Formats: sequence, structure tokens, C-alpha cells
Amino acid sequence: MNVEFQNVSVTLGSTRVVHDVSFSAPSGSVIGILGPNGCGKSTLLRTLYRVNRPSAGRVLFDGEDVRRLSSRQVALRVAVMAQESSQDFPMTAREVVMLGRAPHQHGFGADSPHDHHLVHQALLDVGASSLTDRYFAGLSGGEKQRVLLARALVQEAPVLVLDEPTNHLDVAFQLELMHLVTSRGRTVLAALHDMNLAAEFCDHVAVLQSGKLQAFGPPSSLLDPELIRDCFGVESRKLKHPLTGRPLIAIAAATPNAATALGQDSEFSASRP
Repeated sequence: MNVEFQNVSVTLGSTRVVHDVSFSAPSGSVIGILGPNGCGKSTLLRTLYRVNRPSAGRVLFDGEDVRRLSSRQVALRVAVMAQESSQDFPMTAREVVMLGRAPHQHGFGADSPHDHHLVHQALLDVGASSLTDRYFAGLSGGEKQRVLLARALVQEAPVLVLDEPTNHLDVAFQLELMHLVTSRGRTVLAALHDMNLAAEFCDHVAVLQSGKLQAFGPPSSLLDPELIRDCFGVESRKLKHPLTGRPLIAIAAATPNAATALGQDSEFSASRP
């Protein structure tokens, strides 16, 4: 399913948080949303699933304005793994994951054998099968992230939105999570802080600063030292990863010595194409 942001602006209260953002996510692509804290990444993503209403512009699923769809129609199109969950009421991990099947159910019918199979498999896939009967509120931050990812997967929506999905996760599961969500043919939009995760898994990245789209394109060419310095206030160089051979973005504080030190080991061109 194609996702398109057409000149989207978002005003919260009296503050314009997102300014005239336009880009497209072709069906099956993985788009990383990058930018410093407070740049509008989460605010923009929330227009996809109708938590935030654009003050101008439109968000489209295959050319259809999301604001014209019913809540159930939106839930059948997009699944969300948000930064936090307010679910402190007594539900087990299995029950939380089963909520992802709600858009596919009608009335008050019981969960089907197919629903139970999908929930069981999703918990296995995210490494959370041991958490099945534990109460969600009592889980650690990383355990909650695994359960919320399983819930998003069982929703079987063609679009998957991830808002800082690697928060609270150890390094191994950060890589595992990104592989899980990017290997299933879905259109993925993920707000990320880690530029190397974006470079590893994303087809394109959208870089926001102060609510404005600064750049959009393939991370391998887009994430150059000039852009990173302008948007994040740090020095960077592209190096050759000693294990994978892929480009690795090295980051250092923006001090007079940082650029010189990083430049000594650079094996990739640092110029913007």
C-alpha cells in the first residue's frame, strides 16, 4: 500500500509543529524518519493513524484521504507500535496482543482458532512466548516493546508505523526487530534516532528539523557530514564497517578536533552527491 504526505502541516494548540511536509512511501518500502528531539517526527506519524489532524495538506493511502476513512478502515490499513503504552489495567501479554485482531472481528464473537494461532506465532517471532500469561503492566520496558510489536504484527495491516521502536531494547533485539518488520513486504514508516539502523534497513530517509523536511532520499547518499552537522549539530564520517563491509556512520561531538579525528579513518567519500 502506498502512503503519501501531501503538504502536511500540523498545529497543536497555537504552535505549528509540522510545516508543509511532502514525501511518498511506495508500497513495500521502508522509510526512516530522522531528526533531533522535538523536530516533529511523532507528530507527523500520528497523522497517519488519525491521532493528529493536519491543519493543512492530506495523508493518503493508495490515493485515499485517511480522514475520509472510518476508524475500522484505518485499523485495517495501518498498525502502530508507539513509544509508550498507557495500558496499566490488568491484561496479560496474550490479551494485549489479541487486541491487534480486533479490526478483523465483528460484533462480540469469540476469538477464532486462526486468531489464537497468529497471536501464538507473533509472540514466538518476537521472543516473548515466555511472557504470554504475565500481566503487561508488570513487564519491563523492553518486554513491553516486544509485546507491542507482536500486537502490531497480528493486525496484518499493509502499513506498519513504528515510533522509536528500539527504545528499551538491547542491541541484539534492535537488529532483530528491524529485520522482523522490514522482511514481511509491508510499507514501513519508522521514527528513528539511530542513523546506522536507518542506513542498514531503510530504503529512504526523511530528515526533519524544526518540523520542516530538510532532505529525502536513500540513506547511503543522503546522510553525509554536512547534513548531519546542520540537522544534529555533530560531526560525522562514513567508515567501512569492519564486520559487514557496509558503510558505518561515526559520530562525535562538534568540537574543533572532532572532524580531524574522524577524518583520519574515513574510507568512504564524505561529500554530498
